[in-house]
Amino acid sequence: MKPSLQLKLSQHLTLTPQLQQSIRLLQLSTLELNQEIERFLLENPMLERDEPDGGEYASGPTPAAGSAQDGVNGSEQPSEQDNRDAAHEEQQGIDWSDTGSAPGASSTRDRDNDEEVDFQEFQPAETSLREHLDQQIALSQMCDRDRALARLVVEALDDDGYLHQTLEELLALVPAEHGVELEELEIALRQVQSLEPAGIAARSPQECLGLQLRAMPEDPVRKLALTIVEGHLELLAERNFARIKRLTGCDDDALRAAHALICSLDPHPGARHGSDDTRYVLPDVVVRKTRGRWTVGLNAEAMPRLRINQLYASILQQHRGQGGELPAQLQEARWLIKNVQQRFDTILRVAQAIVDQQRQFFDHGAVAMRPLTLREIADQLELHESTVSRVTTQKYMATPRGVFEFKYFFGSHVATDTGGAASSTAIRALIRQLVEAEDGKKPLSDAKIADLLGQQGIVVARRTIAKYRETMSIPPVSQRKTI
Repeated sequence: MKPSLQLKLSQHLTLTPQLQQSIRLLQLSTLELNQEIERFLLENPMLERDEPDGGEYASGPTPAAGSAQDGVNGSEQPSEQDNRDAAHEEQQGIDWSDTGSAPGASSTRDRDNDEEVDFQEFQPAETSLREHLDQQIALSQMCDRDRALARLVVEALDDDGYLHQTLEELLALVPAEHGVELEELEIALRQVQSLEPAGIAARSPQECLGLQLRAMPEDPVRKLALTIVEGHLELLAERNFARIKRLTGCDDDALRAAHALICSLDPHPGARHGSDDTRYVLPDVVVRKTRGRWTVGLNAEAMPRLRINQLYASILQQHRGQGGELPAQLQEARWLIKNVQQRFDTILRVAQAIVDQQRQFFDHGAVAMRPLTLREIADQLELHESTVSRVTTQKYMATPRGVFEFKYFFGSHVATDTGGAASSTAIRALIRQLVEAEDGKKPLSDAKIADLLGQQGIVVARRTIAKYRETMSIPPVSQRKTI
């Protein structure tokens, strides 16, 4: 074909960099937003944090360059009282540089230092399971050879403190020239099992519980519990109490006491020495009841305070056309400040709409939760459904009933016999109430729970009850039976 030039007109949608940034900031969690802002602060000299005493969240016009609140000079002028104190000390001819403080100043400085101390620095360092066991081995009366074998066993333990490798497999790791026998490893294993925490270096949950019981003082309850653990643990897991009583010859009271003792044991003794990776949630909004109405307010702790650096802005204004990259960075800083404010404005609007729709939940609890979809909130606020989805993901609200993710207030609906609908969250709450109020000797089956809900006008299938029960980590009826 002969090449030719053609002119064609078409339309396409292009997202501006500002709009792309706005969308990205909207879907970030509070932690991710702070990380993103820290990156901007490092890369853009035109952007800076507003001081805590700078008033409310600053995103509008910034104060003029060189004003007192800019804090450009970074220092305060001495007051008249300070000048008089300095003159007085000079007249007295006292040199406080030798002592590092003046009379009355040490307590003030110490108090200031106390306020700045981060007491988390003084928290004890976490000790791993292996370090904890190695310390005990080092203080034991073992010989060097036994210590080395004991440490070999410790190194093979998992994070829960279990030994999943066989002694034969551990023996194969030892060089043949050391002449280690299998019996020596068995002795080393018993020595490790005698260390704290009790139940460590077990090869099965049964052995783990047995080690913990053997470390307790001898009494009838401990003896019966040890018999059950070593011979009838599967029956106990199945809640087959009648057969356990028949095989052990115990009565209800003795079995109940032994069962309580077994439940108090720790099946993962090594986990307490693991790293505690606690994740804290910083709520984006706070819900309060004011004059009989539930209202939402932004959490000031979650709102980063940003402003334009007035020093650089004034320099750029004085040298227009010679700022290099500064004009573009100034525009980026303004975009970020505007998009951050717009992000929180959208979060506040969506949160208030959710609270208005779920007033009954805040008044009466989860059983009063109504069905709600993202589409309803989007239509109410004239937003796109994808925008509401971004707002409700990893955003949290603090309420008198606890801290909840926005997504918690959305759920599917189940039809009622009156033609209405019940929220799946409300049904889960009703299931939990029924299970908590049931007779432990005759727990409710899934079919029975479905019948009880049907009597309240909520039509739910048995398999739906089972699915909701599993999502709430409620065991089946056979495992909820008590003595």
